[in-house]
Amino acid sequence: MTLAHPAHGQLRQVTPTASVLLADNPGKMTLDGTNTWILRAPGSEDIVVVDPGPRDSQHLDAVAAVGNVVLVLVTHRHKDHTGGLKRIHRKSGAPVRALSGKYVHGSTPLADGDVVEVAGLSIAVLATPGHTADSLSFVLDDAVLTGDTILGRGTTVLDPKDGTLADYMSSLDRLEAVGEGKITLPGHGPEVADTAEVARFYRRHRQTRLAQVRAALDELGQGAKPMQVVRHVYSDVDKKLWPAARMSVKAQLTYLREN
Repeated sequence: MTLAHPAHGQLRQVTPTASVLLADNPGKMTLDGTNTWILRAPGSEDIVVVDPGPRDSQHLDAVAAVGNVVLVLVTHRHKDHTGGLKRIHRKSGAPVRALSGKYVHGSTPLADGDVVEVAGLSIAVLATPGHTADSLSFVLDDAVLTGDTILGRGTTVLDPKDGTLADYMSSLDRLEAVGEGKITLPGHGPEVADTAEVARFYRRHRQTRLAQVRAALDELGQGAKPMQVVRHVYSDVDKKLWPAARMSVKAQLTYLREN
């Protein structure tokens, strides 16, 4: 029987070169849990791990047991993606690469436009800030690993610490440009058939939300606080998700007040 998402703790093949191990850390921000992607050329024992996930020894041991880990890549800084970095590095000895040097072990930081040739694979590095400033996507011949920039269901929260809506909209443009016909392999949720199509959907969603926030400001006043706007715009959303909505609203308000 073919596995389907979510399949916690089971290696699930998604494309000829990509499989996924779903960490058992479900939550409001992580959906069913964090996807740890395993990239491997057909017939190779060497694997590339993308986002080892949280600090969960059972999950990390399962990741390390899949094959000979030769490289670990990081999409962005959030702990549900990076918590296990040190353990997987110790277990495998494989270098860890990310945009931020803070998460690099035994190698050098990644940069936009890099092409990583490893384990029989060619992985193009695409800077896609917005969710966080250090967000990266990784482009394969048939797929795009999008981290939390595009999710398998729902939409992405922008972290107001360093995520901006202007950056995010530009990143959606970049993903649309490279993603036509390529499957989305997200940081959370199931894979999506076409990256360009979902990037266009995300852009329309953001434009709709911006229009709703503008309308709310017209009614509440231009100095309205983020949570006032959340109550107005997200009244149909579960209140448990309002703190996350507040993060995105802060980014939207900054965007509107700067543009």
